Amino acid sequence: MKMTSIKTLLSIICLSLFAQFSTAADNPNAAAAGEIAAIVSGMNHWATDEQKARLREIAADEALAQGVRDMASTVADIQHFPNDAGKAAMARIQADENAPEMGKTLAGVIGNFAHMASDEDKAKLAGMF
Repeated sequence: MKMTSIKTLLSIICLSLFAQFSTAADNPNAAAAGEIAAIVSGMNHWATDEQKARLREIAADEALAQGVRDMASTVADIQHFPNDAGKAAMARIQADENAPEMGKTLAGVIGNFAHMASDEDKAKLAGMF
């Protein structure tokens, strides 16, 4: 019985890390992911100071899923490429079986960012914002 409770608690924690990015307009995780996608899609080498400020707000918003916060933080820190910590965070999101596909896709684009998003990556991101 105790083991079942622990498994249930762990499942809830994992799911809370990546609350669904559903298409519902009132979903704050989806809205934040859309903002991040829009920034990444138009970024050239790094985010502007205004974009960095907004990304830092998203990263600090404890009401959002940790994966969304990690993506915002990673993008805010990009200088031509994501740093090693950011790449590792994006790899964790992509490997998480509980992460929604939108999150995995966005994490993949962020993790592979090199000076700017490729045309293929921009096409993937276009449906997110």
